Formats: sequence, structure tokens, C-alpha cells
Amino acid sequence: MQLDADEPIRLGEAEDIDMVDVDAVFIRKDPPFTDAYLWLTLVLDHLEGSTLVVNNPRGLREANEKLYAHHFPEIVPPTIMTSHKDEIVRFLSDIGGKAVIKPIDGHGGEGVFLLTHGDSNLNALIESVTKLGARNAIVQALIPEVYDEGDKRILLVDGELLGVVGRVPSKGDLRSNVHVGGSATPAQISDEDRKIVETIAPRLLADGLFFVGLDVIGGKLIEVNVTSPTLIQQMSRLCGKNLSASVIDRLEEKSRKYPN
Repeated sequence: MQLDADEPIRLGEAEDIDMVDVDAVFIRKDPPFTDAYLWLTLVLDHLEGSTLVVNNPRGLREANEKLYAHHFPEIVPPTIMTSHKDEIVRFLSDIGGKAVIKPIDGHGGEGVFLLTHGDSNLNALIESVTKLGARNAIVQALIPEVYDEGDKRILLVDGELLGVVGRVPSKGDLRSNVHVGGSATPAQISDEDRKIVETIAPRLLADGLFFVGLDVIGGKLIEVNVTSPTLIQQMSRLCGKNLSASVIDRLEEKSRKYPN
């Protein structure tokens, strides 16, 4: 299998279509979740019952990528969401002095910082991410495996495992996002990873989240990517299969249950 990095797809001529006449609408909109994206999901709600839309517009609105994982506290690391600096400092002390802070609406590693008890920059980092206490942030216990092993991106299609790829951060960085210098590497699904998939899959199906990327570190679920999960190309190259075709095949199969 060969994937052309310069021309991964070929687009046809632009045309106006009525979306009730198509088999499926596959939303692939890069984050962040903006007002325009919100309005798009509200418009696509009107296709319910006539045209398959994935991921489900209501599911997209309700599944914040940083917060959705916390419906399952048994498979996530210790985490708080707050805008209060004193709460963050207290939490940091309670969990051993190291944590990761990130904005709730961040993406691609943007605004992710390591908090360390006793660091002279601690207050400044907290104030930067929380906008001086005006914005909530996610603060999560540091999982030390991230430095040696990085994280895993696990892709699911209709609640079932599609594949997995590792992401290793560049030296001196805790962020493994490819966008900021992380490298894609082969990876294997562990028993802990399978437990995560089994735990979250029923909720994903109920929320109509068809194509999903799970970020996992050290057997703990970190984020649930639903807007435009990436790394399928890297995963395909590493496993030697065109996984994108598998996604479209499954989508076509699912669309046959709809009226048109």
C-alpha cells in the first residue's frame, strides 16, 4: 500500500447538493470547537432520520475532548477542573508535586504546561492558562511514563478497535502531539487499553460517536478526540494497511440502514 503524502485525496469539482440526497455526511472539522462549528452541528441536526451524519452532531456538542473522559473516573488519572489558583496548588501538593495543566478548549498541545511544586514559574503558568482566574482549566496528575513511552492514539470505529499508534515526545518536551514535534511509532494494545475501550465503547455508541481517537498514557485515558481524530495515515503506514478505506467501508455499511 502506498499513500501519497502530497496528494492523499483527489477532490472533484465543487457543486451544490441537497444533503438529504446523500448517503452520509462525515464531519471532519479541525478543532477548536468554534461558534461556526456549533452552528454547523445545529443545522446538521435537521438530517436526523434521513441521512447518516457522523460523528452525530449532538454527540459532538456534548463530548468536549478534555472532559468527556471523566464520565469514567475509574480509567482516568487524578484530575480537577478549576479556575482557582489555590485549589490547583493544593491539588498539586496532594498528588506528589507534579501535574499537567491545559485549557479545556485547547488542541494540538497548545497551552499544555508541566506544573511542579516549588517552581518559581508556578503562579505565572497557572495564571496564564486560567487567564488570571477567569477561565477553567484541566489539571491532571503527571503520568511519568509519558517521558519514556509517550502516549498511544487508539482509533475506534463504531465502538470497535481500528488500530493503535504510539507518539513519542521530542527530547525535553512532555507533549507527544505530532503537531509539536512528537514522532509516530509502532505500538501494541495492552490489557489496560482493552479495558479502556470496553469501558467507553457503550457510551460512544449511545452518543453516536462513530470515529473516535482515544489518547492513553500508562493505561489511563487522557482525552477522547471526536472532532477530527488524526494519525490514521501514520497508523496505516506502520501497519501496512489502508485503514482509511476500512473506515469508509464501515460508514457505507452503516448508511444502508437509512431511508435514502
